Amino acid sequence: MNNWAVIRTGGKQYMVFEGQSIDIEKLRGKDGDIVSFEEVLLVSNSGSIKIGKPLVEKVKVKAEIISSFKGKKIRVVKFKSKSRYLRTTGHRQQKTRVHIEKIES
Repeated sequence: MNNWAVIRTGGKQYMVFEGQSIDIEKLRGKDGDIVSFEEVLLVSNSGSIKIGKPLVEKVKVKAEIISSFKGKKIRVVKFKSKSRYLRTTGHRQQKTRVHIEKIES
């Protein structure tokens, strides 16, 4: 079984495997930059699992930034009945696609 970990970034938790590409909240950096996620909550190496309290010590997940983009558009509607009030706006979340290169434990 591959090595995998649970990391926390952008207020969310992600289960990541080595060699996987994931979309996360926007990170600072350019395409091709290497980023390191140090908030690792859980690590599995060849079947042995380490659980952090709350973080696992001395474990980092290295990833390469592939691209930054905008996510799918959502519609936000404000509506008040009986007063002819209706406002519609949209929002597109900034995201970053990263490729998980290595889980260092």
